[in-house]
Order: sequence, then structure tokens, then C-alpha cells
Amino acid sequence: MKNFVIRPAVRTENVTYAVRDIVVLANEVAKSGKEMLYLNIGDPNLFDWEPPKHLVEETYKAMLKNLNGYAPSSGIKEAVNAIEMEADKKGIKNVQDIFVTTGASEAIDICLTALVNDGENVLTPTPGYPLYTAIQSKLMMYENPYYLDESNGWQPNIDDIKSKINDKTRAIILINPNNPTGSNFSPETLKQIIDLALEHNLVIFADEIYDKLLMDGKKHTSIASLNSEAPMVTFGGLSKNYMVPGFRIGWGIVSGNRTILKDYIEAINKLLRARLSANHPEQYGIAPSLLGDQSHLEVAMKKLTKRRDMTVEAMNSIPGISCVAPEGAFYAFPRIHNITDDAHWTQELIKETGVVVVHGSGFGQVPGTNHFRIVFLPPENILEKAYKAIALFHEKYVEKF
Repeated sequence: MKNFVIRPAVRTENVTYAVRDIVVLANEVAKSGKEMLYLNIGDPNLFDWEPPKHLVEETYKAMLKNLNGYAPSSGIKEAVNAIEMEADKKGIKNVQDIFVTTGASEAIDICLTALVNDGENVLTPTPGYPLYTAIQSKLMMYENPYYLDESNGWQPNIDDIKSKINDKTRAIILINPNNPTGSNFSPETLKQIIDLALEHNLVIFADEIYDKLLMDGKKHTSIASLNSEAPMVTFGGLSKNYMVPGFRIGWGIVSGNRTILKDYIEAINKLLRARLSANHPEQYGIAPSLLGDQSHLEVAMKKLTKRRDMTVEAMNSIPGISCVAPEGAFYAFPRIHNITDDAHWTQELIKETGVVVVHGSGFGQVPGTNHFRIVFLPPENILEKAYKAIALFHEKYVEKF
């Protein structure tokens, strides 16, 4: 065989996933025997969190009944009906289609694939979840980020969105509550986004995977509840609200004017049929989760609020670091004012202290700013140890670099 190199597809060149990529360095540091404190991945099950028992029990029963074959491409009837009821509770009207997917991630991938052609773009939130930019690269779209305004509680910057829309823009993506900032978008902001979408014929993709994880008595507004005619896809799932990210169960809810959406819905369903189905037995956990006892959420929010408060207080007490208090999810996105490279800062933090966070540039940020993302899921004793280490490290880092 001749010596040759298999060249990967160009579409993979810009695919990065900072949340997991940082683990490569963390694994090397761990080999030295250093104690590692992981604040980098939003997996509740790594810490002191468990799913509701009735969710697990119903899924297990389905497996014992040998419901382990293929499911319908759009999901089992019980699950789709429960999601429809959930949409109604969220105030979403004029629902045109519902489909169950392998995590919300697959729903997002399918919906973007069914909509966007080479050379077109979608408006993606910055900071935002890296999945979107990875899919963007795979589909050969060009980047079109819009910024969240840190000075306004990380709300979308409407003026910036207006300036980014062009004749190749097909959609706008919202992550609400937001990952990585934990912000919860106001109804006023959402209404302005709807106006822009209608004016420019854009589809709104609303990633609402954290919609039940709100602190301080805050309420979540589903953008689709504010307009029944605008074309929207609302994404949800069991992963975060019900503490089963490993189940990989998500869904999409298509709402809006049917005449406008008809062909697009069929394109989505072509892709759903081509990949056969989402995980089958796990789908039997959707109805008991959405329609059953929700008391685990009250317990979860008490724990998260305490850990959020610890995080914000600790970060704001470090000279050179500030942190906007998150209102939802379980992330904080502190800003580092007195450095020039958050990726380098994060790498040195891991090597020196074993505290694993993710550099802000991995999520996108306003040029000239530096941040890092904290996952405050771990117990208080781990967070306290990590935050003390960050404070000591940052003081030395500023002196050294």
C-alpha cells in the first residue's frame, strides 16, 4: 500500500466543543495525582442529583415489556400527546408538528439541516452553546453571531441582531434560559425578536431545555406563547429538568402559520424517517415526567439557588473578576477584567489547581472581553474548595502574566 494520508472533510475543520475539549488537558493533569474539581460539564448525575423515581420506573417497565425495538419516527403516541399538553401549558398555540429525538441536540441538528443551504446563515447567540457553531461548520454555513448584553443581564442585544440580518439569514436561535450565562430573557426582549423575525421571514429556534430551572421566583416565557403565527420550533427534553442527560431524549414543537410551515415540516420528517427513531423505551418516561409529580423541581431549585449564591458571592469577591447573577439553569459566566487570554488562564488554572472550568472564548464573547463558565452543580464543599483555589490562582496569575 502506498503511503498516503486520508484527508478529513473540510466541514470538520472548525468543529470545536470546548466543554469536552478541555477534558483532554484535565485528563493529563489528573495522571499526576492532583485532586481534580470538575466544574466544566452540565451533568447533574455526576454529583448529588437524581431523576424522579417514577421516570426511571416507567422506563424500566418498558424495557421489561420488550419495547426495545424501533419506535415511530416522530415518537410514540403517549410521548407526543404529553409534549402537546406541555406545549399548551407553556402557552404555545397553533402547534403543527411534534417529534421526539435523540436528545434536543438531534432535534436542533435536524431542524437546521432541513432549513439551511450552503452559504446561508442563522443568527446564533454569543455567548452560546457550542453545539450550534459545530452544526454550523458541518452544514457549511458562515458564522453570524449576535451578542448578549452583559450590562443588561445578558439579554439579547436587539440593535446588534438588527445589524446582523442579511439576505442570506434564515433563522434566529435563542437559548433561554441561556447556556452559558444563566440569563432568562424578558417578554419585552422576546417580542422585539418576534417582530424582527416576521419582518425578515426568519424561523425562530427556541432552545428551552432549562425552562423549569428558574431561581428567585422568576418565570420563564416561551417565545412561541407570544405569537401563534410566527414560524417557530421550540426545543425541550428530559436531560436537565428531569436529571437524565444520558437518556438522550429530546423533542421539537413546530408552531405557527401552517401554510408557511408545510414544506419545511415535511423536510424535517424526511430526515426523521431516514434516521429511523429515537431511543424507544426511554420515550415511555416522557409522559410520567411531564404529567406526573414535579416535587423534585422544588428541591432542585433550593439547592441550585444556594449554590448560585455561593458562586456569585465568591466570584465578585475576587479582585479583577465580576459575575452577573444567573436567574436560570446551573451556569455562571464570570468576566475576568485584568487578563488578555481566557483560554490560557483556564489552562493554567487546571494545571496549577486541578479546577476544571471552560474558557469563555469556547462559547463566544464580545471581542476584547474574557470570561469562563462555571457549572455550580457540585456540592457546596466542592464549590467552596474550588472557589478558594480560583481566588489564590488568579492573584498569582495576574502577577506572573
